[in-house]
Amino acid sequence: MTACYFSLFYTFVADLLQTLNNPRRREILRLCWQEPLAAGAIHRALGDVTFGAVSQHLRALRDAGLVEVRAHGRERRYRARRTALGPLRSWLETSWDDALYRLKLAAELEASRRGPSPRRTARPRSRP
Repeated sequence: MTACYFSLFYTFVADLLQTLNNPRRREILRLCWQEPLAAGAIHRALGDVTFGAVSQHLRALRDAGLVEVRAHGRERRYRARRTALGPLRSWLETSWDDALYRLKLAAELEASRRGPSPRRTARPRSRP
């Protein structure tokens, strides 16, 4: 029984960390931490990402149980489920207030915007 419980807990934590590994998802979670936001508002706040990408990130966060969705008129509003994060909640709240975190996030977002680094090819050596 304990091994099964540990296995389920490990899987849950691994999935949670995998979802939070993406800097855009952490930023989306931060945006809807205080109040429910529509996907359009999240898209406008991020600026350099397509609406389709925001939608995919929101789906991943919802599937991981990190955001809840409620219909509000014609919109769907997304709100962070703080209790779903468990002990990671205080770490996220603290890191969001940290200036170094904001700098790291900006660098990660810029790197993901640019895409993967091009492969370097070896230059042929000249023979004397």
